[in-house]
Amino acid sequence: MTEVRRRKAENDVDEVAAALTAASSAADSSDHVDSEEEKIPEEKFVEELAKNLPQGTDKTPEILDSALKDLPDRWKNWVIRGIFTWIMICGFALIIYGGPLALMITTLLVQVKCFQEIISIGYQVYRIHGLPWFRSLSWYFLLTSNYFFYGEHLVDYFGVVINRVEYLKFLVTYHRFLSFALYIVGFVWFVLSLVKKYYIKQFSLFAWTHVSLLIVVTQSYLIIQNIFEGLIWFIVPVSMIVCNDVMAYVFGFFFGRTPLIKLSPKKTWEGFVGGGFATVLFGILFSYILCNYQYFICPIQYSEELGRMTMSCVPSYLFTPQEYSLKLFGIGKTLNIYPFVWHSISLSLFSSIIGPFGGFFASGFKRAFKIKDFGDMIPGHGGIMDRFDCQFLMATFVNVYISSFIRTPSPSKLLTQIYNLKPDQQYQIYQSLKDSLGDMLN
Repeated sequence: MTEVRRRKAENDVDEVAAALTAASSAADSSDHVDSEEEKIPEEKFVEELAKNLPQGTDKTPEILDSALKDLPDRWKNWVIRGIFTWIMICGFALIIYGGPLALMITTLLVQVKCFQEIISIGYQVYRIHGLPWFRSLSWYFLLTSNYFFYGEHLVDYFGVVINRVEYLKFLVTYHRFLSFALYIVGFVWFVLSLVKKYYIKQFSLFAWTHVSLLIVVTQSYLIIQNIFEGLIWFIVPVSMIVCNDVMAYVFGFFFGRTPLIKLSPKKTWEGFVGGGFATVLFGILFSYILCNYQYFICPIQYSEELGRMTMSCVPSYLFTPQEYSLKLFGIGKTLNIYPFVWHSISLSLFSSIIGPFGGFFASGFKRAFKIKDFGDMIPGHGGIMDRFDCQFLMATFVNVYISSFIRTPSPSKLLTQIYNLKPDQQYQIYQSLKDSLGDMLN
């Protein structure tokens, strides 16, 4: 009896194994199975990617390499990083001196380079698997996104002027429809490029491109918006991120003992706290200095009389010294402070507490692909994206902060919307304004 049961159990096991083998064979023959596992294991695939991507922090100019060859690696990296940090700071100051147009062009170039560094990782997937059109589609979607966002920006700030040019009026009126049409062309192009057995990989790369656009293009568009509110809304936040990054590195280098987060083993609590404290102090002092100059505080507007952009204005409440009474330990004191300085404290707290998480996010992304840097453009630092991972997060916060607490309705934007109305609707608005202003004057 026992022998019969044993044989029956063995037969059941054989039937299950046969069923699993048949199911596996059927799955292998299915058109919906991605062929990644057939070609190469995931771990080996990631290692292959890492070999083909540039590593910037290990790249040293030959002159510096020979001059610093006797230094320990730790101090050698510190010196190289410090030298190129000051080079970037001086370059940033030179671009600011060049004015708003130089800043906008630089922002666009940085956006393109950051996008290229992120997409280059996906491009390695494209090359390994021979997927069609990935690189071409990525750049096409970049152009389409820029056309939409920067077109919106031009309409907002220069709509009154553009509407007066007959052949541009069509582009203003149907800007969003044209942008959508361009996107649909890319969408159809992608669908036509799908290859049998690579669907999962291609849809992953499609999502990769769109997330990259969300991170890079959208944020750079917000940076341009911040610049138009006044250079101070761009310079101060960017400088805070730089200060926090530098001071966190310095405090961590000399005093760091306690690890902060596993994603970035070199980051320490000492560097995080020290960098945050230094950033708040720097933000207060730097903001106070810039508030004294119209060049930094005036919104950038288009002057129809001059036919160009202007940066002259009567300082608003934010940039006019106000008296504040403070009491500490029963002692009262009156201070004259620019209201913007109080806002700068909010910006500095965000840049020192939340800003570093942009860097942690980038570190996690790089660890997923076992790479040290996004590129090798800046010795000691890596790629452009390695320096701007926190800047994009900061730009979004500044834009949201301005929209929530600072910005008032824009007359130029309202006029653009009025010009797009029908003549009878424009006349109705004219009569309403005439009656309202007449009542006020009387």
